[in-house]
Amino acid sequence: MTYKLNWALVSEKLQNKKITLFTPSIFLSLFNISHNTGKSLLSAYTQKGFFIKLKNGFYITKSPQPNDFEIANKIYMPSYVSFETALSYHNVLPEIVYSITSATTKASRNYVILNKYFTYHKIKKELFFGYDAITIGGQTIWMADKEKALLDYLYFVTMKKKPENDRLYLKEMSTSKIKKYLKQYNNPLLEAKIKKLLITK
Repeated sequence: MTYKLNWALVSEKLQNKKITLFTPSIFLSLFNISHNTGKSLLSAYTQKGFFIKLKNGFYITKSPQPNDFEIANKIYMPSYVSFETALSYHNVLPEIVYSITSATTKASRNYVILNKYFTYHKIKKELFFGYDAITIGGQTIWMADKEKALLDYLYFVTMKKKPENDRLYLKEMSTSKIKKYLKQYNNPLLEAKIKKLLITK
């Protein structure tokens, strides 16, 4: 039945499934087609401008495009959105953040995709926690809660891998959650910095 597979059918199924970012294997499985047929279709639809090929073998639909957080989660796994990006999302950081920063247990990486910067900072496996599933545009996004994003960020500040921002809004932070998370870091410099911030918040 693959001869009946045209753009109208492909577009309709992708939209019904709310799929805007996928790998070739997902595409083949979704439409039950052979490797050669899928390769030809992906090439043709990319040349026509329906799809955009990203790094790591991913494709996205040109319209609608996936949100930046979904791209960040999927092009480099495992990872969750954290640091300045999550702090901005949670309104802890007042400035608009234009790059998307994530935590990963793999090697640190930087990508430029669709003229946007995607940065991944390696953290220890025992620190890979404190993130929640949020829904944006029908997609599940893994993002650090505001307390974990703060600790990830300040942890890198203490290691002099990030500049410190003194305009953090900490009024709605959960002190008990911060203290619970903080134990896992086992970092005296981070503990001292957090203690100072909690006193003044």
